[in-house]
Amino acid sequence: MSPKHAPTALLASLTRSSPSASLSSVCSSCAVRLHARYASSTGHLRPVPPPTPFVPDVPTFLRLIGRSLSSHADKITSWNDLFTSSSQQLKNRGLEPARTRRYLLRWREKFRNGEYGIGGDLKYVDDDGVAELRVCEVPQLPRQNQSEAGESATLRTVGHLTTAPGMQKLILNVPKGSQTYVLEEGQSTADLKKPKGFKLVDNTKIVGSYVQPVKGSQGSVATFRVAEGLWEDKLGRKVHGGERRRKEVLHKLRVEEGRKARR
Repeated sequence: MSPKHAPTALLASLTRSSPSASLSSVCSSCAVRLHARYASSTGHLRPVPPPTPFVPDVPTFLRLIGRSLSSHADKITSWNDLFTSSSQQLKNRGLEPARTRRYLLRWREKFRNGEYGIGGDLKYVDDDGVAELRVCEVPQLPRQNQSEAGESATLRTVGHLTTAPGMQKLILNVPKGSQTYVLEEGQSTADLKKPKGFKLVDNTKIVGSYVQPVKGSQGSVATFRVAEGLWEDKLGRKVHGGERRRKEVLHKLRVEEGRKARR
């Protein structure tokens, strides 16, 4: 190989071996495509994450991420197949268009890395995909914060409705119909944490997307269920032809308004 072509060949070999080797020299959108292509080609080599109580199977996963992917559930035979199939294999099964495949592969990698949408970390979910949330009073959870003097200080309960000193209220996922939360073996109150995506308002009400308060509980007990498109990344909407055609479209609109004004 001549010295003239040696740098080009070296760059090409680095790009093929690792998508991050030349990311510093490419634009961000190209880097995303390069990572997606690399993840797709090596998907069968990466570990398959276990299903979770909120996402127990392929149809539920496809239903959560939306974009009408639940209609393609018959093209993916098993949980293992979902996390090992390449983009080309999905294409051969009729999963189109390419944008939909890229979206599925992106969510697949997020789930593999433990990046769930709202409800993904819930432990107690029934067979119908319904989880129960309850405001529980627990011993004040110690968290080390730095005070203004630089010394560690215990975080105090936020809110004005506390029933006992040293206690705080926390949203917990409990088994359906349970009045209390029972600690698991080896678990302590310091391990308790609020499920992601939910908030406690006025120290009594559970608030969050798709949260349904239980009648008569005044918001302290709520249900949360699997829904179509719950985790969906919504597509943008073009306004005045989109970014590339906006000037052209606005100019045509002004011309048309001028014509109407002269009539």
